[in-house]
Amino acid sequence: MNSDRARPLVTIAIPTYNRADRFLRPAIDAALQQTYPNIEVIISDNCSTDDTETVVRSYKDSRIRYFRQERNIGANNNFNFCLEQASGDYFLLFLDDDQIDADLVECCMDAANDRTDVGVIRTGTRTIDEDGKVIKEVPNRAADLSFCELLLAWFRSETTFYLCSTLINTQGLREVGGFHSRHNLFQDVGAELKVAARYGRVDVEAVKAGFRLHDANMGSAARIQAWCEDSLELLDILCELCPERRESIRKEGLRFLCRMNYSFVRSIPSPLHRMRSYLQVARNFGEAEPLMGYLYRKEVRPFLRALKNG
Repeated sequence: MNSDRARPLVTIAIPTYNRADRFLRPAIDAALQQTYPNIEVIISDNCSTDDTETVVRSYKDSRIRYFRQERNIGANNNFNFCLEQASGDYFLLFLDDDQIDADLVECCMDAANDRTDVGVIRTGTRTIDEDGKVIKEVPNRAADLSFCELLLAWFRSETTFYLCSTLINTQGLREVGGFHSRHNLFQDVGAELKVAARYGRVDVEAVKAGFRLHDANMGSAARIQAWCEDSLELLDILCELCPERRESIRKEGLRFLCRMNYSFVRSIPSPLHRMRSYLQVARNFGEAEPLMGYLYRKEVRPFLRALKNG
């Protein structure tokens, strides 16, 4: 292993907006407490109206580079601003409400033997709730899978793609255009997979990060069509990245993404809006996952079971 001074620089970027009261300080602490010795921490404040600047400036750590936007430029533009500022060989986009373990970066760089030409380095991911309670853990058992097999494993829910558990080659990410999709909903997965397809990946099985699931990142009636359009755009990209398995990628991907969008619909409180959104997903995905069967399994059967159990 190289000496600490010679190890590659890793950028941990924290785009943030109005999170000073709860999530921001733990995120900064998690970044600064990394056991890996060569990091920089970029914090891009998207014109917050709370005490974000005060919180950041309370840290007297030379590894922090703080930027405050003069106006709110939107979340995705803030992601790409962080990428523009990054000096590291690898880039970790650490959303301010997620979690990373203290040894995340070190485990990734050890697994890659400090190479700087790997496209993506991934660990397993846990899903956490609003209060940080673990909902589910998914180890990353994709080490022996080809790129196309990796996509199919995702469709089978055997692996996950989350920013918090992924180091992306900085130059590679810039080459593919950074983070972008039609509605900037699947821009993270698209960017990660474009870089992985071009430059390869290293997989770490251990779970080393946590994605926070809460109302702010769930579906809504107004966003369902946008989710459907981004899903179909992503599927087109995946078929282009894996032409030798195009037919199976499209078939399995349609069904998986249809189910995912149906699951977003389930979080809509209004029954009327929820039903209209189910029909909206069905129109976008056709017979990939028949609507009536899904409704019975996910909506009707649980309701009948609840009535029976009193």
